[in-house]
Amino acid sequence: MTRTWDAPGRGVSHKALPASGKSLAPGLYVVSTPIGHARDVSLRALDVLADADLIAAEDTRVTAKLLAIYGIEKPLTAYNDHNAPRERPKLLAKLAQGARLALVSDAGTPLVSDPGYKLVREALAAGIAVQAVPGASASLAALASAGLPTDRFLFAGFLPVKSGERRRVLEEFKALRATLVFFEAPQRLAESLADMAEIFGPRPAAVTRELTKLHEEIKRGDLAALAKDYSTQPKGEIVVLVAPAEAAGPDWLRIERALDKALDFMPLSAAVDLVAEMLEAPRREVYARALAKKR
Repeated sequence: MTRTWDAPGRGVSHKALPASGKSLAPGLYVVSTPIGHARDVSLRALDVLADADLIAAEDTRVTAKLLAIYGIEKPLTAYNDHNAPRERPKLLAKLAQGARLALVSDAGTPLVSDPGYKLVREALAAGIAVQAVPGASASLAALASAGLPTDRFLFAGFLPVKSGERRRVLEEFKALRATLVFFEAPQRLAESLADMAEIFGPRPAAVTRELTKLHEEIKRGDLAALAKDYSTQPKGEIVVLVAPAEAAGPDWLRIERALDKALDFMPLSAAVDLVAEMLEAPRREVYARALAKKR
């Protein structure tokens, strides 16, 4: 994907920022970079990038622009889905020799719908230290601004390109009581939203586009309305969020059967407590049904 950086402002460079005063230890550093605005980068990330022996980047051209903004000059090597099988052994060999390697994606946090997982896994297996340098994340930024529940969420990455496969995956998510977070390509957005509307029903949702960039946009509404809003193909990086499935009502037939068994050998109050907790039902209603049975 093509990334663009919003400038951080005049006179801002890494050289003008306070240094950490600590030398970088050997190992692999998984470094988060901005998702849009160039100032959304941590001071620690800049320190690591400036002190690393080598930076492995998803696209060296994109990372070079960010480094230029902060006056950082370091060797870059490409590490992406296309060349990873060939490049990973080379990087692991450098790490084994004590190199300080920074891994970055085009934007945001590496390993989240970006290459890097196998490199981290094999580095750990070889006893090489791996550290995360946290920072910007498109999925978390979208979640924070969507206005949907944040206590439980599932990041599902990109959906399948073909409608049939996409709908099958959506069916798997249908009953989840968690906010769903998807990445989507602009050319498939309207079609994906329409599939979600048909499978999930009229749930609240949000589409965030170009987060932290000049043309940032957030639209909220139900899925069918959003599908119509994006019938004309938009541009940019997109995150779709869908509200959790509503909780199903208590299974009263099962509750009645459980009460029948419990009341045969337990006092009413104890039976109510047991059944209400076991079947996650409201105690007041369970008590009313148990009392009716006793009478």
